[in-house]
Amino acid sequence: MSDRGDPARPEDTSGGPERYGNVGQNDPHADPVTEPALRPFDATPGDERTVDLRVDTPPAEQPTTKAPPAKPAHRTVASGLYLGLVLAALVLIFLLIFIVQNNVPVIINFLWWSGQLPSGVALLLAAIAGVLLVAIPGSGRIMQLRRAARRAEKGR
Repeated sequence: MSDRGDPARPEDTSGGPERYGNVGQNDPHADPVTEPALRPFDATPGDERTVDLRVDTPPAEQPTTKAPPAKPAHRTVASGLYLGLVLAALVLIFLLIFIVQNNVPVIINFLWWSGQLPSGVALLLAAIAGVLLVAIPGSGRIMQLRRAARRAEKGR
């Protein structure tokens, strides 16, 4: 019988070299003296080596009231500002990495202006121009709606 493998199988059918990394009884170098999990367990009721760790509590001692439901966390203005600041810092870090990695100069022509900029800076300026094209009309519409809401409230 082989000293490795499953003890229920009398012969090793693998035929290969000894495998390493086995755990427990399959480990050829396992030592029951240093590994308590490999020792045979024979728990007899009067054995002083076994300790009963169960805690028996009568049903009357168990709490009958439920814990109050957890209150949802209230968001404050400061927490919103902090979250916005962290997100803005992350975006700024990514933008700086983008600009540093894309520093190949490109020639930019617009109407009668012509210039040379790093490609990262040129793309950043184009993105800023796109944001402004959306934000300016949007903020104008918001101001228009606020003005209409104030007039409607005064008319009541």
